[in-house]
Amino acid sequence: MSEVIYEGCLGDTPFIVKQLTENDLKDILSLQQVVVDALPNKETLEPLSAEEFLFILHGNGIMIGAFVEDELIAFRALLIPEMDDEGLGADIGLSEEDRKRVLYQEITNVHPNFRGHGLQKKLADCIMKQIDTSEFHYILSTVMPYNIPSLKDKFYQGMRIAALKAKYGGKMRYIFVKRLIAEQCLEENSVFLSMGDIEGQKELLHKGYVGVSLKQQEDDWLVEYRKVLN
Repeated sequence: MSEVIYEGCLGDTPFIVKQLTENDLKDILSLQQVVVDALPNKETLEPLSAEEFLFILHGNGIMIGAFVEDELIAFRALLIPEMDDEGLGADIGLSEEDRKRVLYQEITNVHPNFRGHGLQKKLADCIMKQIDTSEFHYILSTVMPYNIPSLKDKFYQGMRIAALKAKYGGKMRYIFVKRLIAEQCLEENSVFLSMGDIEGQKELLHKGYVGVSLKQQEDDWLVEYRKVLN
């Protein structure tokens, strides 16, 4: 039995968080299917296969789960990629040496019956505390534009948009980074662009800006960009 790393309540319902093992694989896959089935837009989530989950669970990352009694109700995973195999480190300009110190924020699932309690944020806080920062210096992740819950989740963790590129067979994705050591300093002035202005955002990113937050404006969402100080 894995050690409990957090205990809390969802309203009046107690829950615990612990590291997951391959013994939890059946429950992981079952929960992922429940989450996928409930999605109005299936493209907002890239489901993982059993083999991909096992790769993480066999020592190639960190995976934690939240349980109510014995039911897995949420999980979050970080992956140690095989030399940055999706190229996210290269996409944001990391050196080959730095790409050896990368973790991917792979997937987060929360059962629809347990949403609205900040569980995704709590799991983010828990999993970050499991990272050995002497070994890993960067957390990378991709998010589809207008996937507002996932974008808010990344910004909550202090992650920044460092690139906007076509990934996974041509799907447009923001590439987020969190630097675990030596965070960059930013200029005070901000530029806001519509999330739908792909080329404008690409141009800002090319000029050394990073995305730091979201703002809703009428029926659109704007991304706040600030320039990195050299």
